[in-house]
Amino acid sequence: MKTSLITLLLLALPLGLYAKPIKALLITGGCCHDYDAQREIIPAAVDFYSKLPVEWTIYHQRTKAGDRLLELYKNPDWAKGYDVVVHNECFANIGDVDYIENILKPHREGVPAVMIHCSMHCYRTGPTAEEWWKFCGVHSPGHGPKHPFEVKITAPKHEIMQGMSDWKTPQGELYFIKTAYSTMTPLAESLSKKTKTMHTNIWVNAYGPSETRVFGTSIGHHNETMLEPNYMEMITRGLLWAVGKPVLENINSNNL
Repeated sequence: MKTSLITLLLLALPLGLYAKPIKALLITGGCCHDYDAQREIIPAAVDFYSKLPVEWTIYHQRTKAGDRLLELYKNPDWAKGYDVVVHNECFANIGDVDYIENILKPHREGVPAVMIHCSMHCYRTGPTAEEWWKFCGVHSPGHGPKHPFEVKITAPKHEIMQGMSDWKTPQGELYFIKTAYSTMTPLAESLSKKTKTMHTNIWVNAYGPSETRVFGTSIGHHNETMLEPNYMEMITRGLLWAVGKPVLENINSNNL
């Protein structure tokens, strides 16, 4: 059987050029961070480091209020059709039980997530705050003073971290980790100048009965940190892992 020239050319192309795109929803906005810039940085980082194409939908609530309810989350089908949801939001002063349940339900049922920085401090004022912490995999009650810190890899054989080296953030706001749930696996940690102890700041979590893949990092307050190549690659690796793609096969990396 003869093979056409077009078929041979297609087989010679990198997989990412004709692979089905990963459909990612980035949710951002809220208090205390430059989400106008970060809504651009995160997709750009993933698009640069991922060999697989990613189709982005961005929902950005332009507000500094920490108690703003998003219309998106009021729709019970808000996550339908997406392969992964990236949470980079900061809405700490919300405790509405039904609203929070509407956020958690699709993740509990299997929609993967990437959790960034202040997402760990969201939805913590009501009676179901611990349900959000279980989704994140950790409970972080706050953070110390801003300072650069060294990111020490603790699980170098995990596919997200494999090939990466310890690195230092140009700026930093290290979150304290009070509780690490049994479903969480730590991948890296850093030393707090305030507590003089190490705090996990990169991890993965298996959430709910479906053991939904959740990648989390508390690193990411400053734009300078998000633009650091190791950070950009780390976020991409976490997203690829969350959607079940082999990380090392699908990452454009200077570390391999």
